[in-house]
Amino acid sequence: STSIIMRTLFIVYDNGSMDHTFPMGFGALGAVLKKAGHEIVVWNQDQHHWPDEYLTTYLDNNKFDIAVISVIGGYYQYRKAYNLSRALNRSKQRPIFLMGGYGPTPEPEFFLRKMECDIIGLGEGEISIVKLFDALDNKEPLEGVPGIAWIDGSGKFQSTPRPPQVEDLDALPWYPYELFPMEYYRLRRQANMSATDFHQPMMSARGCSFRCTFCYRMDAGYRKRDPEAMLDEIEFLYKDYGINYISFQDDLLMSSVQHTEEVCRAFQKRKLPIVWNCNGRLNYCSKELLQLMKDSGCVFINYGIESMDQKVLNTMKKGLRPEMIVNGIEWTLEVGISPGLNFIFGYPDDNMDTIKKSVNFLLKYDDFAQKRTIRPVTAYPGSPIYYDAINQGLLDKD
Repeated sequence: STSIIMRTLFIVYDNGSMDHTFPMGFGALGAVLKKAGHEIVVWNQDQHHWPDEYLTTYLDNNKFDIAVISVIGGYYQYRKAYNLSRALNRSKQRPIFLMGGYGPTPEPEFFLRKMECDIIGLGEGEISIVKLFDALDNKEPLEGVPGIAWIDGSGKFQSTPRPPQVEDLDALPWYPYELFPMEYYRLRRQANMSATDFHQPMMSARGCSFRCTFCYRMDAGYRKRDPEAMLDEIEFLYKDYGINYISFQDDLLMSSVQHTEEVCRAFQKRKLPIVWNCNGRLNYCSKELLQLMKDSGCVFINYGIESMDQKVLNTMKKGLRPEMIVNGIEWTLEVGISPGLNFIFGYPDDNMDTIKKSVNFLLKYDDFAQKRTIRPVTAYPGSPIYYDAINQGLLDKD
Protein backbone atom coordinates (compact mmCIF):
# COMPACT_ATOMS: atom_id res chain seq x y z
CA SER A 1 0.00 0.00 0.00
CA THR A 2 1.49 3.26 -1.14
CA SER A 3 1.42 6.22 1.19
CA ILE A 4 3.44 8.70 -0.88
CA ILE A 5 2.30 9.64 -4.36
CA MET A 6 5.27 9.26 -6.71
CA ARG A 7 5.30 12.03 -9.31
CA THR A 8 6.38 10.22 -12.46
CA LEU A 9 7.49 11.48 -15.88
CA PHE A 10 7.08 9.22 -18.92
CA ILE A 11 9.56 10.35 -21.59
CA VAL A 12 8.21 9.44 -25.05
CA TYR A 13 11.04 9.76 -27.56
CA ASP A 14 10.74 11.16 -31.09
CA ASN A 15 11.60 8.83 -33.97
CA GLY A 16 11.48 11.64 -36.51
CA SER A 17 8.20 10.50 -38.08
CA MET A 18 5.37 12.73 -39.21
CA ASP A 19 3.00 10.59 -37.16
CA HIS A 20 3.70 8.33 -34.19
CA THR A 21 1.97 5.32 -32.76
CA PHE A 22 0.54 5.33 -29.21
CA PRO A 23 3.29 4.24 -26.73
CA MET A 24 1.69 1.03 -25.51
CA GLY A 25 4.41 0.18 -22.98
CA PHE A 26 3.74 3.46 -21.20
CA GLY A 27 0.01 2.80 -21.50
CA ALA A 28 0.45 -0.51 -19.66
CA LEU A 29 2.70 0.95 -16.94
CA GLY A 30 0.52 4.04 -16.59
CA ALA A 31 -2.55 1.86 -16.03
CA VAL A 32 -1.12 0.04 -12.99
CA LEU A 33 0.59 3.13 -11.54
CA LYS A 34 -2.59 5.19 -11.81
CA LYS A 35 -4.52 2.38 -10.08
CA ALA A 36 -1.90 2.42 -7.29
CA GLY A 37 -2.52 6.15 -6.82
CA HIS A 38 0.59 7.66 -8.45
CA GLU A 39 0.66 10.84 -10.51
CA ILE A 40 1.83 10.60 -14.14
CA VAL A 41 2.91 13.29 -16.58
CA VAL A 42 3.74 12.44 -20.22
CA TRP A 43 6.56 14.36 -21.96
CA ASN A 44 5.73 14.05 -25.66
CA GLN A 45 8.88 14.65 -27.65
CA ASP A 46 7.28 12.56 -30.42
CA GLN A 47 4.43 15.00 -30.92
CA HIS A 48 6.36 18.25 -30.52
CA HIS A 49 9.79 17.28 -31.96
CA TRP A 50 11.50 19.00 -29.04
CA PRO A 51 15.33 18.89 -29.04
CA ASP A 52 16.77 16.47 -26.46
CA GLU A 53 18.23 19.38 -24.44
CA TYR A 54 14.72 20.60 -23.73
CA LEU A 55 14.32 17.65 -21.37
CA THR A 56 17.03 19.16 -19.12
CA THR A 57 15.20 22.51 -19.05
CA TYR A 58 11.87 20.81 -18.39
CA LEU A 59 13.26 18.80 -15.46
CA ASP A 60 15.01 21.90 -14.06
CA ASN A 61 11.62 23.65 -13.96
CA ASN A 62 9.41 20.72 -12.90
CA LYS A 63 10.05 18.40 -9.97
CA PHE A 64 9.55 14.64 -10.44
CA ASP A 65 10.34 11.67 -8.20
CA ILE A 66 10.92 9.25 -11.07
CA ALA A 67 11.56 9.58 -14.82
CA VAL A 68 11.05 6.62 -17.16
CA ILE A 69 12.49 5.95 -20.63
CA SER A 70 11.36 2.85 -22.54
CA VAL A 71 13.03 1.62 -25.73
CA ILE A 72 12.87 -1.38 -28.03
CA GLY A 73 15.89 -2.98 -29.76
CA GLY A 74 17.54 -1.01 -32.55
CA TYR A 75 20.47 1.31 -33.11
CA TYR A 76 18.32 4.40 -33.73
CA GLN A 77 16.42 3.77 -30.49
CA TYR A 78 19.71 3.23 -28.65
CA ARG A 79 21.06 6.60 -29.84
CA LYS A 80 17.81 8.33 -28.83
CA ALA A 81 17.92 6.75 -25.38
CA TYR A 82 21.59 7.67 -25.00
CA ASN A 83 21.07 11.35 -25.86
CA LEU A 84 17.91 11.68 -23.76
CA SER A 85 19.72 9.98 -20.85
CA ARG A 86 22.49 12.57 -21.04
CA ALA A 87 19.90 15.37 -21.04
CA LEU A 88 18.10 13.81 -18.05
CA ASN A 89 21.32 13.29 -16.07
CA ARG A 90 22.32 16.93 -16.56
CA SER A 91 19.19 18.22 -14.80
CA LYS A 92 19.63 20.17 -11.56
CA GLN A 93 16.61 18.24 -10.19
CA ARG A 94 17.51 14.83 -11.58
CA PRO A 95 14.81 12.33 -10.54
CA ILE A 96 15.39 8.60 -9.99
CA PHE A 97 16.00 7.37 -13.55
CA LEU A 98 14.29 4.13 -14.60
CA MET A 99 14.67 2.39 -17.99
CA GLY A 100 12.78 -0.53 -19.46
CA GLY A 101 11.66 -2.25 -22.63
CA TYR A 102 13.07 -4.88 -24.97
CA GLY A 103 16.11 -2.66 -25.66
CA PRO A 104 17.83 -2.83 -22.26
CA THR A 105 16.33 -6.14 -21.02
CA PRO A 106 18.83 -8.55 -22.70
CA GLU A 107 21.92 -6.49 -21.68
CA PRO A 108 20.98 -4.60 -18.50
CA GLU A 109 24.51 -4.05 -17.20
CA PHE A 110 25.64 -2.44 -20.46
CA PHE A 111 22.64 -0.07 -20.42
CA LEU A 112 23.01 0.79 -16.71
CA ARG A 113 26.62 1.85 -17.20
CA LYS A 114 26.15 3.52 -20.58
CA MET A 115 22.94 5.45 -19.83
CA GLU A 116 23.89 6.08 -16.18
CA CYS A 117 20.35 5.22 -15.16
CA ASP A 118 19.52 3.98 -11.66
CA ILE A 119 17.33 0.95 -12.33
CA ILE A 120 16.35 -1.17 -15.32
CA GLY A 121 13.05 -3.04 -15.49
CA LEU A 122 13.45 -6.45 -17.11
CA GLY A 123 10.73 -7.69 -19.47
CA GLU A 124 7.05 -7.14 -18.70
CA GLY A 125 6.80 -4.26 -16.26
CA GLU A 126 3.40 -4.16 -14.57
CA ILE A 127 4.21 -6.23 -11.49
CA SER A 128 7.80 -4.95 -11.11
CA ILE A 129 7.04 -1.24 -11.36
CA VAL A 130 4.32 -1.18 -8.67
CA LYS A 131 6.55 -3.15 -6.28
CA LEU A 132 9.51 -0.89 -7.12
CA PHE A 133 7.53 2.26 -6.33
CA ASP A 134 6.44 0.71 -3.00
CA ALA A 135 10.05 -0.16 -2.13
CA LEU A 136 11.31 3.33 -3.00
CA ASP A 137 8.48 4.92 -1.04
CA ASN A 138 9.13 2.78 2.06
CA LYS A 139 12.95 2.99 1.69
CA GLU A 140 13.14 -0.81 1.39
CA PRO A 141 16.06 -2.61 -0.29
CA LEU A 142 15.80 -3.20 -4.07
CA GLU A 143 16.59 -6.91 -3.54
CA GLY A 144 12.92 -7.42 -2.65
CA VAL A 145 11.65 -6.11 -6.01
CA PRO A 146 11.30 -8.76 -8.77
CA GLY A 147 12.52 -8.21 -12.33
CA ILE A 148 14.93 -5.30 -11.93
CA ALA A 149 18.66 -4.61 -12.29
CA TRP A 150 20.90 -1.90 -10.80
CA ILE A 151 24.51 -1.06 -9.93
CA ASP A 152 25.02 -1.17 -6.15
CA GLY A 153 27.00 1.26 -3.98
CA SER A 154 30.23 -0.66 -4.53
CA GLY A 155 29.83 -0.50 -8.32
CA LYS A 156 28.70 -4.12 -8.68
CA PHE A 157 25.90 -5.22 -11.05
CA GLN A 158 22.84 -6.65 -9.28
CA SER A 159 19.61 -8.15 -10.60
CA THR A 160 16.56 -10.00 -9.28
CA PRO A 161 14.58 -12.86 -10.89
CA ARG A 162 11.60 -11.76 -12.93
CA PRO A 163 8.09 -12.07 -11.51
CA PRO A 164 5.68 -14.54 -13.11
CA GLN A 165 4.10 -13.09 -16.25
CA VAL A 166 0.61 -11.65 -16.00
CA GLU A 167 -1.53 -14.63 -17.01
CA ASP A 168 -4.95 -12.96 -16.90
CA LEU A 169 -4.56 -10.00 -19.26
CA ASP A 170 -8.20 -8.98 -18.68
CA ALA A 171 -7.40 -8.38 -15.00
CA LEU A 172 -5.13 -5.48 -16.02
CA PRO A 173 -6.71 -2.01 -16.05
CA TRP A 174 -7.18 -0.26 -19.41
CA TYR A 175 -4.57 2.27 -20.45
CA PRO A 176 -5.20 5.74 -18.96
CA TYR A 177 -5.89 7.22 -22.41
CA GLU A 178 -6.77 10.61 -20.94
CA LEU A 179 -3.10 11.17 -20.01
CA PHE A 180 -1.97 10.93 -23.63
CA PRO A 181 -2.51 13.27 -26.63
CA MET A 182 -5.07 11.00 -28.30
CA GLU A 183 -5.99 13.62 -30.93
CA TYR A 184 -2.40 13.36 -32.12
CA TYR A 185 -1.95 9.59 -31.87
CA ARG A 186 -5.18 8.79 -33.70
CA LEU A 187 -3.76 10.51 -36.84
CA ARG A 188 -1.30 7.65 -37.42
CA ARG A 189 -1.57 6.29 -40.98
CA GLN A 190 -1.98 2.58 -41.65
CA ALA A 191 -2.42 0.33 -44.68
CA ASN A 192 -5.75 0.69 -46.55
CA MET A 193 -6.91 3.62 -44.44
CA SER A 194 -9.20 6.33 -45.68
CA ALA A 195 -8.40 9.98 -44.96
CA THR A 196 -11.18 10.14 -42.36
CA ASP A 197 -10.12 7.08 -40.35
CA PHE A 198 -8.65 7.36 -36.85
CA HIS A 199 -6.20 4.75 -35.59
CA GLN A 200 -5.32 3.07 -32.30
CA PRO A 201 -2.98 0.10 -31.68
CA MET A 202 -4.04 -2.69 -29.32
CA MET A 203 -2.89 -6.08 -28.05
CA SER A 204 -5.23 -9.06 -28.28
CA ALA A 205 -2.54 -11.29 -26.75
CA ARG A 206 1.06 -11.40 -25.54
CA GLY A 207 3.86 -13.75 -26.51
CA CYS A 208 4.46 -16.02 -29.46
CA SER A 209 4.66 -19.79 -29.77
CA PHE A 210 7.32 -19.66 -32.52
CA ARG A 211 11.10 -19.36 -31.96
CA CYS A 212 12.47 -17.50 -35.01
CA THR A 213 16.23 -17.01 -34.59
CA PHE A 214 16.20 -13.27 -35.47
CA CYS A 215 13.58 -12.35 -32.85
CA TYR A 216 14.58 -10.62 -29.61
CA ARG A 217 11.16 -11.02 -27.96
CA MET A 218 11.83 -14.45 -26.54
CA ASP A 219 9.51 -14.48 -23.51
CA ALA A 220 7.99 -17.88 -22.87
CA GLY A 221 4.30 -18.66 -23.22
CA TYR A 222 1.33 -17.19 -24.99
CA ARG A 223 -1.52 -15.37 -23.23
CA LYS A 224 -4.64 -13.95 -24.86
CA ARG A 225 -7.40 -11.54 -23.92
CA ASP A 226 -11.06 -12.46 -23.87
CA PRO A 227 -12.34 -11.08 -27.22
CA GLU A 228 -15.60 -9.83 -25.64
CA ALA A 229 -13.74 -7.81 -22.99
CA MET A 230 -11.44 -6.49 -25.70
CA LEU A 231 -14.42 -5.36 -27.78
CA ASP A 232 -15.70 -3.41 -24.74
CA GLU A 233 -12.47 -1.42 -24.85
CA ILE A 234 -12.67 -0.97 -28.64
CA GLU A 235 -16.24 0.29 -28.28
CA PHE A 236 -15.05 2.79 -25.64
CA LEU A 237 -12.28 4.01 -27.98
CA TYR A 238 -14.79 4.40 -30.79
CA LYS A 239 -17.31 6.33 -28.67
CA ASP A 240 -14.85 8.52 -26.73
CA TYR A 241 -12.10 9.14 -29.28
CA GLY A 242 -13.69 8.39 -32.65
CA ILE A 243 -11.27 5.50 -33.24
CA ASN A 244 -12.47 3.34 -36.14
CA TYR A 245 -9.26 1.59 -37.24
CA ILE A 246 -7.58 -0.85 -34.82
CA SER A 247 -4.17 -2.34 -35.51
CA PHE A 248 -3.35 -5.38 -33.41
CA GLN A 249 0.30 -5.12 -32.43
CA ASP A 250 0.52 -8.62 -30.93
CA ASP A 251 3.66 -10.46 -31.99
CA LEU A 252 1.05 -12.66 -33.65
CA LEU A 253 -2.74 -12.29 -33.60
CA MET A 254 -3.00 -15.36 -35.86
CA SER A 255 -1.43 -17.51 -33.16
CA SER A 256 -4.08 -20.15 -33.64
CA VAL A 257 -7.11 -20.61 -35.84
CA GLN A 258 -9.34 -20.65 -32.75
CA HIS A 259 -8.14 -17.31 -31.33
CA THR A 260 -8.43 -15.64 -34.74
CA GLU A 261 -11.98 -16.94 -35.20
CA GLU A 262 -13.01 -15.78 -31.71
CA VAL A 263 -11.74 -12.25 -32.39
CA CYS A 264 -13.60 -12.16 -35.74
CA ARG A 265 -16.88 -13.37 -34.19
CA ALA A 266 -16.61 -10.78 -31.40
CA PHE A 267 -16.25 -8.02 -34.04
CA GLN A 268 -19.25 -9.38 -36.00
CA LYS A 269 -21.40 -9.58 -32.88
CA ARG A 270 -20.62 -5.98 -31.88
CA LYS A 271 -21.47 -4.50 -35.32
CA LEU A 272 -19.26 -1.43 -34.87
CA PRO A 273 -18.18 0.50 -38.01
CA ILE A 274 -14.55 -0.52 -37.41
CA VAL A 275 -11.83 -1.98 -39.61
CA TRP A 276 -8.65 -3.62 -38.36
CA ASN A 277 -5.30 -5.13 -39.23
CA CYS A 278 -2.96 -7.61 -37.54
CA ASN A 279 0.26 -9.58 -37.78
CA GLY A 280 -0.37 -12.96 -39.37
CA ARG A 281 1.11 -16.41 -39.77
CA LEU A 282 0.94 -18.19 -43.12
CA ASN A 283 0.83 -21.58 -41.32
CA TYR A 284 -2.73 -20.85 -40.24
CA CYS A 285 -4.07 -19.47 -43.50
CA SER A 286 -7.09 -21.11 -45.06
CA LYS A 287 -9.56 -19.56 -47.45
CA GLU A 288 -12.32 -19.99 -44.85
CA LEU A 289 -10.41 -18.23 -42.08
CA LEU A 290 -9.32 -15.38 -44.35
CA GLN A 291 -12.90 -14.91 -45.58
CA LEU A 292 -14.10 -14.71 -41.96
CA MET A 293 -11.40 -12.12 -41.23
CA LYS A 294 -12.43 -10.08 -44.27
CA ASP A 295 -16.13 -10.27 -43.29
CA SER A 296 -15.35 -9.02 -39.77
CA GLY A 297 -13.46 -5.93 -40.97
CA CYS A 298 -9.84 -7.02 -41.52
CA VAL A 299 -8.23 -4.93 -44.28
CA PHE A 300 -4.53 -5.83 -43.95
CA ILE A 301 -2.47 -8.74 -42.59
CA ASN A 302 1.23 -8.15 -42.00
CA TYR A 303 3.04 -11.40 -42.73
CA GLY A 304 6.59 -12.24 -41.75
CA ILE A 305 7.73 -14.17 -44.81
CA GLU A 306 11.46 -13.39 -44.48
CA SER A 307 12.67 -15.63 -47.34
CA MET A 308 11.44 -17.73 -50.27
CA ASP A 309 14.31 -20.19 -49.95
CA GLN A 310 13.67 -23.36 -47.92
CA LYS A 311 17.25 -23.62 -46.61
CA VAL A 312 17.22 -20.02 -45.34
CA LEU A 313 13.74 -20.50 -43.81
CA ASN A 314 15.08 -23.56 -41.96
CA THR A 315 18.07 -21.60 -40.63
CA MET A 316 15.63 -18.98 -39.33
CA LYS A 317 13.50 -21.73 -37.69
CA LYS A 318 10.61 -20.03 -39.44
CA GLY A 319 8.42 -23.12 -39.72
CA LEU A 320 7.33 -22.18 -43.26
CA ARG A 321 7.57 -23.71 -46.73
CA PRO A 322 7.62 -21.65 -49.97
CA GLU A 323 4.44 -23.34 -51.29
CA MET A 324 2.66 -22.56 -48.00
CA ILE A 325 3.66 -18.89 -48.45
CA VAL A 326 2.43 -18.73 -52.06
CA ASN A 327 -0.92 -20.36 -51.17
CA GLY A 328 -1.50 -18.10 -48.17
CA ILE A 329 -0.69 -14.88 -50.04
CA GLU A 330 -2.82 -15.85 -53.06
CA TRP A 331 -5.78 -16.67 -50.79
CA THR A 332 -5.32 -13.40 -48.86
CA LEU A 333 -5.41 -11.36 -52.09
CA GLU A 334 -8.34 -13.44 -53.39
CA VAL A 335 -10.61 -12.61 -50.44
CA GLY A 336 -9.70 -8.92 -50.77
CA ILE A 337 -7.30 -8.40 -47.84
CA SER A 338 -3.93 -6.74 -48.50
CA PRO A 339 -0.86 -8.72 -47.41
CA GLY A 340 2.20 -7.14 -45.83
CA LEU A 341 5.21 -8.89 -47.35
CA ASN A 342 8.20 -8.66 -45.01
CA PHE A 343 11.59 -10.01 -46.07
CA ILE A 344 15.02 -10.17 -44.47
CA PHE A 345 18.20 -10.29 -46.56
CA GLY A 346 21.78 -11.18 -45.64
CA TYR A 347 21.00 -14.25 -43.51
CA PRO A 348 23.53 -17.07 -43.22
CA ASP A 349 22.88 -19.20 -46.38
CA ASP A 350 21.64 -16.14 -48.33
CA ASN A 351 23.18 -15.47 -51.74
CA MET A 352 22.20 -13.70 -54.97
CA ASP A 353 19.91 -16.59 -55.97
CA THR A 354 18.00 -16.77 -52.68
CA ILE A 355 17.55 -12.98 -52.64
CA LYS A 356 16.34 -13.05 -56.27
CA LYS A 357 13.55 -15.44 -55.20
CA SER A 358 12.31 -12.84 -52.68
CA VAL A 359 12.50 -10.02 -55.26
CA ASN A 360 10.55 -12.07 -57.83
CA PHE A 361 7.91 -12.88 -55.22
CA LEU A 362 7.47 -9.19 -54.37
CA LEU A 363 7.21 -8.18 -58.03
CA LYS A 364 4.50 -10.79 -58.53
CA TYR A 365 2.37 -10.33 -55.38
CA ASP A 366 2.88 -6.87 -53.86
CA ASP A 367 -0.33 -4.79 -53.96
CA PHE A 368 1.45 -1.70 -52.54
CA ALA A 369 -0.70 -1.40 -49.40
CA GLN A 370 2.37 -0.72 -47.26
CA LYS A 371 5.71 1.03 -47.49
CA ARG A 372 8.11 -1.74 -48.37
CA THR A 373 9.69 -3.68 -45.54
CA ILE A 374 12.80 -5.32 -46.98
CA ARG A 375 15.33 -5.19 -44.19
CA PRO A 376 18.90 -6.37 -43.63
CA VAL A 377 19.31 -9.07 -41.02
CA THR A 378 20.14 -7.42 -37.68
CA ALA A 379 21.59 -9.22 -34.67
CA TYR A 380 19.41 -7.58 -32.03
CA PRO A 381 20.54 -8.24 -28.44
CA GLY A 382 18.39 -11.03 -27.02
CA SER A 383 17.94 -12.85 -30.34
CA PRO A 384 19.57 -16.26 -30.93
CA ILE A 385 21.56 -14.87 -33.89
CA TYR A 386 23.02 -12.17 -31.61
CA TYR A 387 24.64 -14.86 -29.44
CA ASP A 388 25.67 -16.84 -32.57
CA ALA A 389 27.37 -13.74 -33.99
CA ILE A 390 29.28 -13.17 -30.71
CA ASN A 391 30.35 -16.84 -30.57
CA GLN A 392 31.57 -16.71 -34.19
CA GLY A 393 33.56 -13.54 -33.53
CA LEU A 394 31.42 -11.53 -35.98
CA LEU A 395 30.24 -9.18 -33.26
CA ASP A 396 32.03 -7.71 -30.29
CA LYS A 397 29.71 -8.12 -27.31
CA ASP A 398 28.29 -4.62 -26.52
